[in-house]
Amino acid sequence: MDILRFITAGSVDDGKSTLIGRLLYDSKNILIDQLETLEKQSKNKNENGIDLAILTDGLRAEREQGITIDVAYRYFSTPKRKFIIADAPGHIQYTRNMITGASNSQLIVILIDARQGVIEQTRRHSIIASLLKMKNVVVAINKMDLVDYSEEVFNDIKAQYELVAQKLKLENVNYFPISAFHGDNVVSKSKKTDWYDGEALLDFLENVEINRNQENENPRFQVQYVIRPQTDELHDYRGYAGEVISGIYKKGDDITVLPQNIQTKISKIETGGREADFVFTNQPAVIHIEDDIDISRGDFLVKTSQQPKVKNEFEAVVCWLDKKELNEGNKYFIQHKSKTLKAIVKEIEYKIDVNTLEQIPITESIKLNEVVKLRLKTASPLVFDSFEESKSTGNAILIDETSNSTVGAVMIL
Repeated sequence: MDILRFITAGSVDDGKSTLIGRLLYDSKNILIDQLETLEKQSKNKNENGIDLAILTDGLRAEREQGITIDVAYRYFSTPKRKFIIADAPGHIQYTRNMITGASNSQLIVILIDARQGVIEQTRRHSIIASLLKMKNVVVAINKMDLVDYSEEVFNDIKAQYELVAQKLKLENVNYFPISAFHGDNVVSKSKKTDWYDGEALLDFLENVEINRNQENENPRFQVQYVIRPQTDELHDYRGYAGEVISGIYKKGDDITVLPQNIQTKISKIETGGREADFVFTNQPAVIHIEDDIDISRGDFLVKTSQQPKVKNEFEAVVCWLDKKELNEGNKYFIQHKSKTLKAIVKEIEYKIDVNTLEQIPITESIKLNEVVKLRLKTASPLVFDSFEESKSTGNAILIDETSNSTVGAVMIL
C-alpha cells in the first residue's frame, strides 16, 4: 500500500483535531485501552462519550485550553491506504508550525467553520498551500450541524473560496460539507445532507491520485556521507551515501558532480548492503564512481543530461518565522538539505497581503509570519531546481547565525 501524507489547517476552533479524531475513531484505528483513557479525560464529550480532539492534542496545555499548539502527527490505515496526518495549530503565532507540517505533505485539508465562512487565516493557509505547490486541496466546510446542514450556506462558502482558489491558481480543489463532531460525511455519507451528491471525505482520501512518474523525474542524489573505511579488508573502498531525492540511477550512468562540474560514470550501486543494478526515489543508496574526485557532504551527483541550476544568487519566496525582523543586508546560514552555506539578503522585492493577496511595496521591516519575495546571495554556488520543478530540491531554510534558530522557510524561484 502507498502512503498519503496530508495536513489539516484552519483557524482556531474550526475542528481540525476533532476531524482527525473522527477519522481515527470511525475507521477503528483506536485501541480499547486508548478509548478508556479518553473517556476519563474528556470534557467536551460527543454522543460516544469522548472528546475526539484530545486524540491529537497531546500537550497538557493543549488539553487544558482546548487548543492545538504544536504540529501533532498521527498514523492510521484502511484496507486501501496508509495515512500520516499532521494536525497544524490554528493560531496566527503558530503559522510557522503549520508551514513545517505542510512542507512534507502531499495534500492539505483546509477547514472552514460553516458559521464564519472564509476568513483571514483561511486565506493565509491557502497562500501557503499555493506557495508549497500543493497538488490537492480539500476544503472541509465543518460544523454543518450548527447551520442546520444548509445547502445554501455550503454553496455560499464554496463560492467564496473559489475566488481565493482562482486567484492563487490552486488546482484540484474539492469541497465537503461535514460535521466532525457528529461524523457526517467524514467516514461515511450522511443522510442529513441528501442534497450533497459527492463522496465521504475518507473515500476521497483513499482514492486520490498521489503517485508520481519516477521515470520522468530529474535524477537528484545529494551526498550525505563519504564512506572510506581504510581497513585491510576494504582498503580501496570509497562510496558516497545518501538518499535518492528523485528519479532513477543505474549502473553505468553518465553523471556530473556538482558544484564542481566534473563528469564521471557510476561504477557500482549498493542498497540494503547489497549490490543493485538501479535505485529510485526515496531509496537510501551508496553510489560508487569510476574516477577519484574530491566529493564532500552536500555535493550532488546528477545525470549529465538532466542538470539543475548552479548559482550563488537567486530569487526566493520566504515565509518569515522569527520575532526578529527581516531587513535587507541581513546575513544568515541557508541550509539546503545536507548543504549549509552563508547567505545575505540582497533585496526584498515585495510582501504578500494575506487579506487581498496583492503584492505590497516594502516600507518597513518584515515581521513574524509575513510572506515576501527576495533575492539571496550565497558565499559559494548552490545546486538547486526551482520549487515549481521540484519541491525536494527547491526548498531550503534560513538559520540565524547567532541563535541557530530556523527563521525562514525558503521556496527558490
